[in-house]
Amino acid sequence: MAEKDFVIVHGRFLSIGQPMNWMAADVLRIKDGILIEHWDVIQDEATKEQSKSGLPMFGASFANSDHQPAAAPLTPTEAQRIVAPLYDALNEPGQKDVAALLAKAAHSDYRSYHTNEDFLTRDQLADVFKKLGITIPDLRWEIMDIQTIGDQVIVRGEASGTPTGEFWGAKASGKSFKTMALDIFTVKNGKLASCYHVENWMTALQQISK
Repeated sequence: MAEKDFVIVHGRFLSIGQPMNWMAADVLRIKDGILIEHWDVIQDEATKEQSKSGLPMFGASFANSDHQPAAAPLTPTEAQRIVAPLYDALNEPGQKDVAALLAKAAHSDYRSYHTNEDFLTRDQLADVFKKLGITIPDLRWEIMDIQTIGDQVIVRGEASGTPTGEFWGAKASGKSFKTMALDIFTVKNGKLASCYHVENWMTALQQISK
């Protein structure tokens, strides 16, 4: 609704990492084509069972299967359980069934992003893990910290090992490395859907080249 310099917006917020969808009324004041003031009222959306009138709070129907209330936020314990098989696959991957472990942790259409646009599929990632296991037989990948935000899991990890072959262009020197990695996962239906990750391989190369 709009009247003079005020606009009122009634909306439904979905997938916000809360147990229920949010219903919101936003009151905005506009001047010279831009927003200069904003007030809002937010409350949980009532389900059909909770509605005293039997009427929905938004539109002509209650949230359907395509718009279910958001799942409860992940706890660190739940997140640890979900990501555990992936990190298990990174510990001495040459001795593991990497593909099976990744399948346990991640959906078949899982995407592992190494830039904001470029990614590997789950099968491609399994191949990378296997190659790491050949080059670094004693590879260890330890979870140092794990945090959750809604359906996202942030893991600070520590990778260590001793390359026995050429590693990112550096020849094996018999020296080991220990470096940090950050992973940001998104979870859907109890399994990993995607990940954006950064590893400090430059430090690792410096350590094995000294």
